[in-house]
Amino acid sequence: MRIISFKKIREFIEKDSESDVAMREWHKKTEDADWKNFADVKNTFNSVDNVGNDRYVFNVKGNHYRIVAMIIFAIRTVYLRFVGTHKEYDNIKDIQNI
Repeated sequence: MRIISFKKIREFIEKDSESDVAMREWHKKTEDADWKNFADVKNTFNSVDNVGNDRYVFNVKGNHYRIVAMIIFAIRTVYLRFVGTHKEYDNIKDIQNI
């Protein structure tokens, strides 16, 4: 899959160095994937949730971190909408439109 953009992950890692390995693993698995639908995503990341409006929430490092991505399967593209801690994620008011 094509990920737009690694910059969000890199900036988060700079802010929270403990997330480095887990975030890079998520990025590598996603980049190597060829998802056609939500079932394919679920096969790669069992804890992912579809929250509507093409938005998917990934639990990273045992739920310490969250990634919200918009996935457009037809063009094999994952748009990172949010990368942060679980606590920061809990403050998002409208996850479907982030």
